[in-house]
Amino acid sequence: MVVMALVAVAVGLVTLSLRDPASAQLDREAVRLAALLESARAQSRASGVALRFELPTQPGDTGFRFVGPISGDPLPTQWLGDGVSAEIIGGRSLALGPEPLIGPQRIVLRLGERNLTLATDGIGPFVAVP
Repeated sequence: MVVMALVAVAVGLVTLSLRDPASAQLDREAVRLAALLESARAQSRASGVALRFELPTQPGDTGFRFVGPISGDPLPTQWLGDGVSAEIIGGRSLALGPEPLIGPQRIVLRLGERNLTLATDGIGPFVAVP
């Protein structure tokens, strides 16, 4: 009986530690996008040339793009997984520089019913916010 109770507790703990795949995918997308945005910001500041992050304007289009001259390898333009979409709050694009202060900006990532917001106050990096 004690062994069965221990097995039940162990199974319960394992079940609680498993994450929802959609939530994990959205977290990966957010971390990747934050890194891409910060990389573009750094390139913009270093080159002194303005860069923007834009989403597609046509319904049904997926992905994103960075507008402006980017040195080195081109930045990605597609999400890691299918079904991911994004919305820029308060505009069509995010300004990424070249000024060190870019103004507060927010982008909401969505996957199914889940969403996650990346934001910056204009000074710090883009981070996930509640």
